[in-house]
Formats: sequence, structure tokens, C-alpha cells
Amino acid sequence: MAVRAIRGATQVEADDRDEILAATTELVSAVMERNALGTGDVISVLFTATPDLTAEFPALAARNLGFQEVPLMCASEIAVPHGLPRVIRLMAHVETDRPRAQVQHVYLRGATALRVDIAQ
Repeated sequence: MAVRAIRGATQVEADDRDEILAATTELVSAVMERNALGTGDVISVLFTATPDLTAEFPALAARNLGFQEVPLMCASEIAVPHGLPRVIRLMAHVETDRPRAQVQHVYLRGATALRVDIAQ
């Protein structure tokens, strides 16, 4: 087993609690599914949100998905003037047998613009 970091991001239309939770649920679920992971494989997850998102903690979506024993943390992205707005990012540290080249990073919705080279 190796420890790997998996990146992902999504974008919401508005600073709305339900939108933040729905988009984060979609993102976390996609990361887990595409990398064949269970919550027991996840060591920790760091969530960030752009400064224009304050209606809810993205980590709540992971808790609602059963990440009860996984350390989760939320932080604010730096306010870069030309940065994409309303973006939620994650970096999950996981245990997996997958080689680094087979890890599936997940970029959804408008966040595909952040990594067009690997966005699904």
C-alpha cells in the first residue's frame, strides 16, 4: 500500500449552502468512485474554498457521506485577482495500491478550466 494524494475541484453557481453541499458531495463521490476507494482508505481530506464561498463548510458534505472517522479540514484559498470564482478544491490523502500514474484526479463543472489536461 502506498500513500497517494488525490486532487479535485468543482465550481458552484452561487454562495448557497445547498449548492456547496451538492457540488462537494458530487466531487467527493466522484473521487471515491473513480479511484475505487472506501472511507477506510482515506487518511485525511483538506478542502479549500475561494473567499467568495462562506455559506457552508465543504467538509460537511463528506461527513454526510460517512467520513465520520476521517480527519477533515477546511481553509480559504488566497484571493488571487484573476482566480476562478466560487471554487471548492480538495486534496485527499489515501492508501491505495494504484501507482501514481493511475490515480484519477477529478475536476468537475467550471473547475475543468483549472486542469484541462486531466479534467473529466
